Amino acid sequence: MQLSTATRGLILCLIPPLIWGGMFLIANDLATTVNAFHMTLIRYVIAAALLVLMLWRAEGLRALRVDGRLGRLFLLGSAGFAGFGLLAFTALRYTSPPNVSLIMAMMPAIGAVVGAMATRKLPAGYTVASILVAFAGVSLVITDGDYGRLFSGQLGLGELLALLGAVCWVTYTRGAIGFQGWSALRYTTVTTVLGCVSILVAVLIATGVGYVTAPDLEAVLGGWLHLAYLIIFAAVVAVLSWNKGIGLLGPLNGTLFMNLVPVVTFAIAMIRGYQPTVTALVGAGLVIAALLTNNYFSRRSARGIPVQPVPASVGAGGESEEARDATPSMLGSIFHNYENSSV
Repeated sequence: MQLSTATRGLILCLIPPLIWGGMFLIANDLATTVNAFHMTLIRYVIAAALLVLMLWRAEGLRALRVDGRLGRLFLLGSAGFAGFGLLAFTALRYTSPPNVSLIMAMMPAIGAVVGAMATRKLPAGYTVASILVAFAGVSLVITDGDYGRLFSGQLGLGELLALLGAVCWVTYTRGAIGFQGWSALRYTTVTTVLGCVSILVAVLIATGVGYVTAPDLEAVLGGWLHLAYLIIFAAVVAVLSWNKGIGLLGPLNGTLFMNLVPVVTFAIAMIRGYQPTVTALVGAGLVIAALLTNNYFSRRSARGIPVQPVPASVGAGGESEEARDATPSMLGSIFHNYENSSV
């Protein structure tokens, strides 16, 4: 039976949050023996090698060409893999996996904020209200209702790192404007390879200044099962599914699935013995409700507006040639049209 485009997009967008929901818990377990920097390097170097092999078999080595867009691809790969990977995993050193996953669910709201900054135009009123409610929910979770902990220095760094990581992933997801002619596999592979360069530089600096120490081979091999999950499922299967699914459904519908990430993380953590407080559950509920409400009103406001088909080749945006030509700079083009497609 031939599945419809919408059904295929739904399945593809459902896979990543289910995988990423468990990713932070697994990474947190592995971090006791392999630090976040070397974990990220090992993860993406192996993932890049697997993706190159897949691309070679599917499209040939010519697909590794950057077509004169090395700078932009390097920036996107650095944001999506070095930025997100290092920041989100380092955040686990200072806060809990459920907190990190909850901030990841804020990506649609983060996209609206970044879009407003790039376009110098405020989002719709309902989006602003939803963002404020969502951030209030996050604050309830991380403080457990005791806001004095924020000002006493007991909280904040881990959540800030996770927030910056989420901004990096939003940049990567929305930043493939102009790559409609590329397959999801090609875009993912090239950006992953280039992102590994930035990860390696970060690892060398962090090791050189003594922030981290290189794990021994025994520690790495001892965590092979955790690494297998982080590499095969979280870095290859999930990212490919995400890029392809966003291309089929479009950013407005696709990013809605990120709301499932904290649900999965909280569920797994509770099965493993984690007991969130009532305040934390209320805060998580506020975040998800705010994002769902914003998506609902965004859909309503979009009714009656002609929508151009989103190419299925790349899942990061569907901007026209005219819009790209009107964008004055690389960073401007990356963030162009956030307010209309981020949430």
